[in-house]
Amino acid sequence: MGRFRIALAQIDTTVGDVEGNLERVAARLEEARAAEADLVAFPELVITGYPPEDLLLKGAFVAANLAAVERLAARTRGLTAVVGFVERSADLYNAAAVLHDGRLAGIYRKHRLPNYGVFDELRYFRKGRGECLFQVCGAWVGVSICEDIWSPGGPVERMALAGADIVVNLNASPYQREKWRLRRRMLRTRAADYGVAIAYVNQVGGQDELVFDGGSLVLDAAGGILAQAAAFEEELLLCDVELEQVFRARVHDPRRRQMREAALERVVLSTEPAPGVRAPIVPRPAPERDAVGDVYAALVAGTTGYVRKNGFQHVVLGLSGGIDSALVATMAADALGAAAVTGVALPSRYSSEGSVRDARALATALGIDFRTIAIEEIFEPTLRTLKDAFEGTDPDVTEENIQARIRGLLLMALSNKFGWLVLTTGNKSEMATGYATLYGDMAGGFAVLKDVPKTLVYALCEWRNAQSPGAPPIPRSIIEKPPSAELRPDQKDSDSLPPYDVLDAILERYVELDWSTAELVEAGFDPDTVRRVVRLVDISEYKRRQAPPGVKITGRAFGKDRRLPITSRWRDK
Repeated sequence: MGRFRIALAQIDTTVGDVEGNLERVAARLEEARAAEADLVAFPELVITGYPPEDLLLKGAFVAANLAAVERLAARTRGLTAVVGFVERSADLYNAAAVLHDGRLAGIYRKHRLPNYGVFDELRYFRKGRGECLFQVCGAWVGVSICEDIWSPGGPVERMALAGADIVVNLNASPYQREKWRLRRRMLRTRAADYGVAIAYVNQVGGQDELVFDGGSLVLDAAGGILAQAAAFEEELLLCDVELEQVFRARVHDPRRRQMREAALERVVLSTEPAPGVRAPIVPRPAPERDAVGDVYAALVAGTTGYVRKNGFQHVVLGLSGGIDSALVATMAADALGAAAVTGVALPSRYSSEGSVRDARALATALGIDFRTIAIEEIFEPTLRTLKDAFEGTDPDVTEENIQARIRGLLLMALSNKFGWLVLTTGNKSEMATGYATLYGDMAGGFAVLKDVPKTLVYALCEWRNAQSPGAPPIPRSIIEKPPSAELRPDQKDSDSLPPYDVLDAILERYVELDWSTAELVEAGFDPDTVRRVVRLVDISEYKRRQAPPGVKITGRAFGKDRRLPITSRWRDK
């Protein structure tokens, strides 16, 4: 038994760009061939991009994906590739094509179809049945797709018991904070329990609200990590798997002998190892991942993907001098380059000189275009226009929201005139409690911080500044000032909301973990504060439905992830 060289093509695809995705796959095929790989694997549904959603209901789309696989097969001369695609038979299947030496050698259909969180695969696909082992260059290889490996048993166990040396697992696994630790622990357990090497390939890049973090890896049959790709970067990960080590792990584990061996179809593609002498791939340690840095990278990748894949070349945002807009501007500059970002200060009669100064200092540090458009000349005539209609009433949040809506109008005017995408700057704490203005600061094309609680905003700013210790982009004055919307004299966020450390702790439990009011109070939170926060969350669903998409980083993001009715009389008292 020899050495099997596997290549994992961690690439960034675009949903619906069948031709573009095909060319990206073909380019990686050539790299794998040049590296003398025995097999190269690509992510789940790599031909269509993931998730294709209702495009799957369009016959022409599915047909284009099938034609692409046929054309790709011809480009696999002297190589074996495993490629995710949509198979059409009596129904649609989330499938993997095994392409070998210029032909389609076999198809695997995904067994376990997730239908939770952001996943809707049962809406589109039929569950697959049956497994198959392919002999490639002397190694027995099994193929599986994403969810098939996440729970014990199932197709991965059956392939291992039938004698698979390596199980390839194709993925489109979205990023979520710290999910990579769970993923790695799960894969190590599967490899060690089944005595099989695992090659896990994941995609990277942003797709609407989702961002994929890659982190593809190869594990030996004892659960040790042989190689791991970087997070959030395209890469062809190469790794040599020692087949003798897999066999030794198998025969030294008596548990397997108590388990029923599966009888699977076997297809021999090539029995001999690759010809010639190959210099061994030197194993490298898994890259270090930092929790806050991961979030920052995810938000940058999500912004890059949304802006570029939707054809925009430039973005614009309001720079208030506050911490949220400072973070969004910094991320936009990191994602797209400073030349592609315009920050606009939109001061009102209530804006402090310090805020305008901070906004300008941030723009200068980032090197982005900076403009100032005062809103008083629109705000004052608007108040005069509404004077008779508002007669007998006192100024309140209405007048505050008018200012926010004027700012939204101006930013959208710049967007229309120059073709720029407006980035909104609201965070998850504000979205949760409705501390945002419809058609005002919520107006825009992409909400970078939509799933980022306020306390994490501060941590992200500190992290980013630490990456540039000689010239931190975000001024300390922005980080240290009390947060304020500056829509009335001496306004502070704390006038309307609990302190953010308290608020975010309640929101995490109520929004993401579905704790009840009673459980929150029992945990020690002030009862009046809990009831006020819960009420704000419940009555603001209609606002959130009208917010632009934003990057998902938590286990319960607003939008496709957390789904509640707008019209509902249920109140958690």
